[in-house]
Amino acid sequence: MGKKMNLRIDNNSTITLVALTEEDTARVDFRYTATYSGVGTIGIEGRITFTGKAKELHDKWSETGNMPDDIASEIHSSIMQNCIPVAVILSREIKLPPPIPIPQIEFGKKDQKKEKRPSGIEVA
Repeated sequence: MGKKMNLRIDNNSTITLVALTEEDTARVDFRYTATYSGVGTIGIEGRITFTGKAKELHDKWSETGNMPDDIASEIHSSIMQNCIPVAVILSREIKLPPPIPIPQIEFGKKDQKKEKRPSGIEVA
């Protein structure tokens, strides 16, 4: 294994456009970026079709450039859930670490905080 390098990776999603397509449907254009501090960037652009409170979303976006908090949470979560797995695959192709923390598995180290318990099965 090579030398480990500390690399800051920032994941971000940005809404670039909200357009009302029907009374209860809006088109939401977005940009997802995974930025590797000074090393590189993975960028994905896409479009979500939002159904439900589309008119409320569009009206607030048109007036303020922001979305209602509950809708923003739903949209940004959906963007992250769909783009991060794609960014993991792309990161492998361009030889960057994945944009999410990978669990580190260590053997042979004892956790000093845990109480030592006898091994075996406990029956109550």
